[in-house]
Parts: sequence; C-alpha cells; structure tokens
Amino acid sequence: MNYYNQIKEELINNEIYKKAKDYSKNRNDLSTYYNVGKILCEAGKHYGESIIKDYSIRLTNELGKGYSQRNLRNMRQFYKISQKWQTVSAKLSWSHLCEILWFEDSKFLYYIKTTENQNLSIRQLREKIKNKEYERLDETTKNKLITQEELKINDFIKNPIVLKNTYNLEKITEKYLKQIILEQLNTFMKELGDGFSYVDNEYKIKIGDRYNYIDLLLYNIKYNCYVVAELKVTELKKEHIGQIQTYMNYIDKHIKRVEQNKTIGIIVSAKDNKIILEYCSDPRIYETKFILN
Repeated sequence: MNYYNQIKEELINNEIYKKAKDYSKNRNDLSTYYNVGKILCEAGKHYGESIIKDYSIRLTNELGKGYSQRNLRNMRQFYKISQKWQTVSAKLSWSHLCEILWFEDSKFLYYIKTTENQNLSIRQLREKIKNKEYERLDETTKNKLITQEELKINDFIKNPIVLKNTYNLEKITEKYLKQIILEQLNTFMKELGDGFSYVDNEYKIKIGDRYNYIDLLLYNIKYNCYVVAELKVTELKKEHIGQIQTYMNYIDKHIKRVEQNKTIGIIVSAKDNKIILEYCSDPRIYETKFILN
C-alpha cells in the first residue's frame, strides 16, 4: 500500500478546499489531519518511526512548508487522542490543539473544556498554560476529568488564586486585597471557574440592629446561585466559617428567589487550614488561598 500517496492526496485536497471554502477551513483542516494521522499510524507499523522523517522531506519538497517532522507527529498524535477521547471540538483550531496535544490526559481535557467555554485565543490559552492553571486544580477534579463525572461549581476553583501585586506591597490588608481583586475582577472570576458574574462589593445587609458588609457578592449563571466571597489576609479560622454561613443564610432568606439554587460561600485566605474546613458542617463552603506575584 502506498501510504505516502494517500497522505499527499489528503493534504493537496485540503489546500484546494481551504482556497475554495475559507469559511469552514478549520473543520476540514481537522478532518484532513485526522486522516493523515491515521495513515501515519498504519505506515509506522510497517516501516517504523523513520517514516516520519522520510515523508516530511518528500512532502516539503513537493508541497512546500508546513510538513515538518513535528507537524506530522502532531497529526499522528491528534488521531490517537481523538480515538481515545472523541471530545475534540471543531471550535478549537489546529493551532490551539498543537499547544495541548502532548499533555497528559486530564490536562488535555481541561484545556479543551476551558478553551471551548471561554472561547480562548491562542495567546490566552498560552497564558493559562504558563500560569499553570491545571496544576492548581484539586486532584479530585483531575480525576473527574478522566472519568467524565459531572463537575460541580467548586471543581474549577484554582488553589492558589494568582493575582498581580499591583501595589508592590510586602504586607497586605483586606482593604488592599479587595482593591487588587476589583482591579483584576475578570481574572479573579476566571480563577474561580466558569459562569461567575459580579454583583457588588461591600454588599450591605442588616442582621438584627447591626449592618454587616459582604466583601464580594457574585452570581454564578451556570449553576444559578449567589456566591458570597470573603477575603482574609490571615490563615482560615473557625470564626470565619460562622461569619460566611451567616451571610449565606441571609442571602438565601432575603435575596434568593425560589427557582434559584442555594447560596455557596468561598473564603479566599492567605493560608490554607484544611483541618478547620474538614470539621465545617456546611458542604457549600469552599476555601482557596491567594498569592500575589
């Protein structure tokens, strides 16, 4: 069987198609590279790994640039990944995929999902990879990505949340932390996960005869619930749990509508305290820490 001629024909047809129908060229690119990857897998079984180098030289001589050994290996990897997961969407371009094709399974699936949900550009995807978003996920979330389990609102909360230290402060107060978050609000909400939107800061509520102020009141559109976020520049303490529970219960009683889900709470603290959270009786409360860089 002449594997080389099959590959060459696929690539020539793709070049012709791109010129004729530019509006759907990405879908045809992915289909072509999938087919080429499949043929390369078959060719490799018969001729070994060296066939990649041979085909790369011949294709480059006959068709021009774009068919380096690296690109051919990417096409083969794309075919293998597609066979394994069948989750590769036409929403992602070939350039997006080349950034993540060689990641371990759960990391690959995370960036597929994130790129689709947030409609990331190549630059934005690279920035997320550089910031080690995947590495800051909980191990339970990583396992859920592999097993295809249903994901919950807390699964994509990064730990730690990374923010820029715009004031170059060595010691930070809750007031400055809040200001830094408000200046980087879009980044902060993406660090929390998908579907978060801003409602207010210093949200005033009256409990008995006293006014209290919620640091940040958010809403998650995807999970249809309010989110109370409290900021602490110390280690998480047990009194912080009681405080945020009170705020959550207030929102549920006075603000939440019947068709909305129960309010959740997120405590953003300077230092984790897993023991305190372990003995917290409210599963709607989550903790993450922040770092400033």
